[in-house]
Amino acid sequence: VQLQASGGGLVQAGGSLRLSCAARGRTDSLYATAWFRQTPGKERELVTGIRWMDYSTYYINDVKGRFTISGDNAKTTVYLQMSSLKPEDTAVYYCAAGRTGLYSLPKDYDYWGQGTQVTVSS
Repeated sequence: VQLQASGGGLVQAGGSLRLSCAARGRTDSLYATAWFRQTPGKERELVTGIRWMDYSTYYINDVKGRFTISGDNAKTTVYLQMSSLKPEDTAVYYCAAGRTGLYSLPKDYDYWGQGTQVTVSS
């Protein structure tokens, strides 16, 4: 499975952005797709994820009520709608997909897209 992330950019605090993650290949094998983010010197952290069996979702507390993850039935595209953005949301955002679960650790994911930079100015 190949993942391609897009949609990052520069936005003012309070603004919105939508990230996309396009998947190609054996998407039927995927259990979950997630978005991680990383800032310099810090570990890559899970932001949100979606389980394909029931479309249940998970969000870290920092983004609850501001970010929404969604995806299509074919698991080929996952969106991350980000609203009420804050400067602390500035990071490189990565999409990741796994065949066995929705996990918090990057090492447990099988496929990764390249990162897309999100910068929120104050």
